[in-house]
Amino acid sequence: MGILVNIVSADEEDVEAIGESQHPVVEWSGIEARDIDTAKIVTLHCLLTGEGLEDAVYAYEPVYISGDDGPVVLRIPDEITEKLAGLEEEAIELVGEELAATEEFEMNDWPAEEVLSLVEELAALARLADSQGQAMFVWMHPLLT
Repeated sequence: MGILVNIVSADEEDVEAIGESQHPVVEWSGIEARDIDTAKIVTLHCLLTGEGLEDAVYAYEPVYISGDDGPVVLRIPDEITEKLAGLEEEAIELVGEELAATEEFEMNDWPAEEVLSLVEELAALARLADSQGQAMFVWMHPLLT
């Protein structure tokens, strides 16, 4: 089973609308990804902050849950949005390399260039969210096979 993921920049009050959306990146600025689960997001969080997995995972409790087979929405903490927004090109490459070497990405055979591309897109989205005073949300919808 795969996961369809949209990561968007939106206002806090848009959480429910994001959760009810069929395709959030059509309605908000964002990126589409596949198979980015909570573990991968928490791993990025840990790389950016130095926190342990046990502590970081609590920051990603769902802010919206839709039924049994519907989407779940997570809010990326402001600290992570700020860190992503502040990454320079060289730091983006370093984070991409380190992230690609983690168990979560290696287990799913993610090519290093795809992980780097993801970090670049997240940094750009974080800069947009930061400049507009918005938060970043992760909309995850399981793909039933």
